[in-house]
Amino acid sequence: MNCHPAQTAWFTEQMPARTPLTVDLSAPHPYDAPGIFSFLAARAIAGVESTDLTDPCRLVYARTLALPHGTGSVEVTARRRGGGGAGRGGRAAPWTLTARVSAAPEDVEEAARRLRRLFDLDTDPHVVDSALSSDPHLTPSVHAHPGLRVPGAADAQELVIRALVGRQISVAAARTHLSRLAARLGSPCDSPFAGLSRIFPTSAQLAQLPPSPGRGESLDPDRPLRLPRAGVEAVRGAARALADGAIDLGTDEGAPPDAAALRARLLELPGIGPWTAGYISMRVARDPDAWLPGDVALVAGARALGILPAAQGRATAREHRALADHAERWSPWRSYAVLHLWRAAGPPGAAPGTPPARLEP
Repeated sequence: MNCHPAQTAWFTEQMPARTPLTVDLSAPHPYDAPGIFSFLAARAIAGVESTDLTDPCRLVYARTLALPHGTGSVEVTARRRGGGGAGRGGRAAPWTLTARVSAAPEDVEEAARRLRRLFDLDTDPHVVDSALSSDPHLTPSVHAHPGLRVPGAADAQELVIRALVGRQISVAAARTHLSRLAARLGSPCDSPFAGLSRIFPTSAQLAQLPPSPGRGESLDPDRPLRLPRAGVEAVRGAARALADGAIDLGTDEGAPPDAAALRARLLELPGIGPWTAGYISMRVARDPDAWLPGDVALVAGARALGILPAAQGRATAREHRALADHAERWSPWRSYAVLHLWRAAGPPGAAPGTPPARLEP
């Protein structure tokens, strides 16, 4: 299915679930479906997203969407051809991706376009893997995980808020905060797909979060977002900027925003530093060459891959500088190198896409 431009609007009214339409999502081979589905599963917001990864040859991710003509929902299924055995030449059998879309007919192509962006389906994996495997430190990871993808954003405004909430806490803690926020402020949404019941709050709704109490005043234990004052104010400020159109997240035709301009604008907002701006650029602007300064999981991954000397304890400023210098050789594909390092940083036996907590410096 070809995806055509669609105007962006934000609707939160409750609409009845429609009969899903099946859409083919052509995936380039090799395609690291387990990596990207596990990444999304680790961050899934209750009610807004659901996943089923129990069958290693059939992976499912579903979510609700605010679309130009109303609310909708999608369910993406990745299946390994041949049931998971090796293909010709002993290589792993390729994955096929299909989506079921429950939305207004006018929104089906828009939903498919967002899914292609979310699952990074339009990048040539051979170009990326060839470039990164030229570094002998990354070669084992590239060979172990060919076609590793960088997740995009199905909802750009939502991703900005997610990045702000998760910037100084673990992936699991961010998921808890965001799930509570969706349950409290998100709008109800009927969906034919299991586990989906809410639309993530709009920027206008989040801009109305109660302000943080002043010094000496106690925090309301029942508040929707239970972050420290600085974190709440950062979310409120970004939500206001998004609601007012002060942050460019792309055109109505679906083209991503300019990555450098987006980072510069984000850094002007209170509470947003280089890590957050880089992460948003990577996932919203689809910047293939984003780098996340100060990310402790990147240092852990670099230690594991032998890029930095093996060490214990907290990452040092010297290690961050050395890794940033080394990463220059991965340009223009540093975003993909980030995913390889995160993968290497995960504890033994952890699902791919679940690195340690990352800290905004």
